[in-house]
Amino acid sequence: MDSNRINALYRAYLDRNMSPEELEEFRQVILDTGQEAALDQRMDEHWNELAGDALAFLPKDRADEVFNRIVEQQAPASRRIRLWPRVAVAAAAVGAIIFGISLFADRQADAPVARAESQVNIPAGTTGATLTLSNGKKIKLSEAANGELAEEAGVVIRKSPGGQLVYEVKGAKGASAGFNKLSTARGETYQIHLPDGSDVWLNSASSLVFSSGLISNGKRLVQLEGEAYFEVAKDKRHPFVVQSHNQDIEVVGTHFNVNAYPDEPVVATTLLEGAIDVSAGGTKRRIRPGEQALNKAGQITIQPTDTDNIIDWKNGDFALNNIEFKTAMRKIARWYDMEIIYDDAVPDNLESGGWISRQKPLAAVLKSIESSGLVKFRVEGRKIYVTR
Repeated sequence: MDSNRINALYRAYLDRNMSPEELEEFRQVILDTGQEAALDQRMDEHWNELAGDALAFLPKDRADEVFNRIVEQQAPASRRIRLWPRVAVAAAAVGAIIFGISLFADRQADAPVARAESQVNIPAGTTGATLTLSNGKKIKLSEAANGELAEEAGVVIRKSPGGQLVYEVKGAKGASAGFNKLSTARGETYQIHLPDGSDVWLNSASSLVFSSGLISNGKRLVQLEGEAYFEVAKDKRHPFVVQSHNQDIEVVGTHFNVNAYPDEPVVATTLLEGAIDVSAGGTKRRIRPGEQALNKAGQITIQPTDTDNIIDWKNGDFALNNIEFKTAMRKIARWYDMEIIYDDAVPDNLESGGWISRQKPLAAVLKSIESSGLVKFRVEGRKIYVTR
């Protein structure tokens, strides 16, 4: 297509002044991978306008983050089927992308998921968890008042005004009073501040087990099931150890994410800062920032990864670029407490893409995915049916 025509269509899109015929023509340009360079050039030419207009209300670092997500180059095309092509997301920079929806979501009002929305409106998950003390007492944190909740072995446990669970050493610690367990249900997430100063964000359908004093046999020891993001306070005398699914992670002080859900094929440990040692099956491997250790049945492999896709949940998003579609749907199912049922025609090699806020209701998330045209959804009660 003539570059002048592409430029005219792009300008009309920015001005939100397109006829239905022009919108369809622009859609075909976006889906044509041969036009990526031309569209990228238009985006470069108009970025100052985009940043000054559509993203003006965002802090500069957040605007830069949004822009980087929009224009980030993806891996070369492979045999996988791609959902939400990169350029389609890029072209949605004005208006649509900053609200976390896909380019043509507004045109899907008659899609099956839109009709399902009138039948069931599933809200996004929320902040909440259950704390089980060593004496067996359970405290539902979403219902607990702010302030002191309990005291064990010289450690005061309280809920902060911001809703965080805080463990704080008061005076001399006594003998360990046993283990505490912080657990989130599907559709819940929670943050805990441990007595050593470390912070842990717990994703939905996850649990963290630890002693109230944290230190045991010279180590800071926690047991994880599910997913958590750790910002570990430095303490060279007491290594911090995360145990999960026959795997140990040992650090002194660093930032990392662990995905150890039982329904995932591997335990994935991703490092953002520092260095960590991952041990499983008699093997110890060290990973560096930007790397991910994949543990499958005790066999550890290390690969580079996009950390934004890994800690999206902590930042309140679904960042789904370059991950398996069914992996993306497991993320969605946990957050909205849904069951996913696939038609036999849905292949395993679909690859997802895009970015949408986890604060959106389920219908908006599914509508955004459905705008790719490669899958369709039907929602019945707590079940999502996926068809081609």
